[in-house]
Amino acid sequence: MYQIWTLPRLCALLLGLMGLLVSGSDFQHHRYEEMVRALFAVQSECPYITRIYSIGRSVEGRHLYVLEFSDNPGIHEALEPEFKYVGNMHGNEVLGRELLIKFSQFLCEEYRAGNQRIMRLIHDTRIHILPSMNPDGYEVAARQGPEFNGYLVGRGNAREIDLNRNFPDLNALMYYYEKTNGRNHHLPLPDNWEHQVEPETLAVIKWMQNYNFVLSANLHGGAVVANYPFDRSRDPRIRGRTTYAATPDDKIFRKLARTYSYAHSWMHKGWNCGDFFDEGITNGASWYSLSKGMQDFNYLYTNCFEITLELSCDKFPPASALPREWLGNREALVSYLEQVHHGIKGMVYDENNNPISNAEISVAGINHDMTTGVDGDYFRLLLPGTYTVTASAPGYLPSTSTVTVGPAEAIQLHFYLKMAPKQNLKGKPHNGRKNLSSPKAPLKLGPR
Repeated sequence: MYQIWTLPRLCALLLGLMGLLVSGSDFQHHRYEEMVRALFAVQSECPYITRIYSIGRSVEGRHLYVLEFSDNPGIHEALEPEFKYVGNMHGNEVLGRELLIKFSQFLCEEYRAGNQRIMRLIHDTRIHILPSMNPDGYEVAARQGPEFNGYLVGRGNAREIDLNRNFPDLNALMYYYEKTNGRNHHLPLPDNWEHQVEPETLAVIKWMQNYNFVLSANLHGGAVVANYPFDRSRDPRIRGRTTYAATPDDKIFRKLARTYSYAHSWMHKGWNCGDFFDEGITNGASWYSLSKGMQDFNYLYTNCFEITLELSCDKFPPASALPREWLGNREALVSYLEQVHHGIKGMVYDENNNPISNAEISVAGINHDMTTGVDGDYFRLLLPGTYTVTASAPGYLPSTSTVTVGPAEAIQLHFYLKMAPKQNLKGKPHNGRKNLSSPKAPLKLGPR
């Protein structure tokens, strides 16, 4: 009987063949100094497509190092999307940390080997990899090791604060705005928020402010499932269970989660770690409700869509399990990254072809807007279909276009905004001349 091979399965097979000869000795757990050496080794091997930078320090002073892959490291190129992977947010959930170290090595090696798929990703995407958001917690967990690690030992940072319960709570504000027709994106942070979060959380928020991320995933452990927003339920528990909390982009989030789940060797099968998740995905609040989480914060404060990937039943698997976990996740890590190139993207200009930053991009029927970056470019993840899209900015007339999105690369849709006519104090358009019937009347200039 012949077996039908789909494109994703063929890609997975090809990537799998590349790694069948990898020996278990290449896989190990990396303490902080070893992790830093591994990252700098990758940068040394691929100096022209990588950059290492620190987004801050942990409570105990360890750098939060990010490894960037790009054909122009350190530079945002207009219309090139920014992507991030974050690992080891919980210090004792270590598989994500090791997978991201290995993934970094893989990207470098495959680029040098001429792998066209990887070369295209690096040429067309700016990829940021933070292997460990919580290096202090990891050291606590690593001192016990895989054999004796407790379920909570090392989960928090050096102050034993759970970093995935430490972001400003924007869900409550969002749910209020939903009822009052208020703002649907880039919600304001509370006063003195910088003094209410841990150093690691502060560093990540500043990172989000400095880079216009489009897509992200946060790697955890303790289950095997792709979890998507919202994490916090809108409603109180009903008969002991929380209820599904959909975002306005629920359909695209489900598609993103399924992309990872079905490209993963066994996540999509559903039964893992004694739990069942249909298709290997779940809405966060439907699973259990949590507040102040990072994936909801990404969606409500930035342009970034983030999901949480629970990747192993064992939070601290032995080194001997790492080769199998790598082979199980490798194609999924690549396939998920490729999703950043779907939907629409474009520039917003004024009449003189000057880019307009912080312009709003709205899609009819989806109550969640995007904004342009400092270079005037925007990115909007969308499923295939036909959409009505509007660009607007203060002082300009809005512009609306209809676009049809396909299943392949993002469609480019640019906007050119005209200056809004000046208004007089009574709200009527001003012709720019003095009132001829009253020569001495003062010229009335309205708001821009």
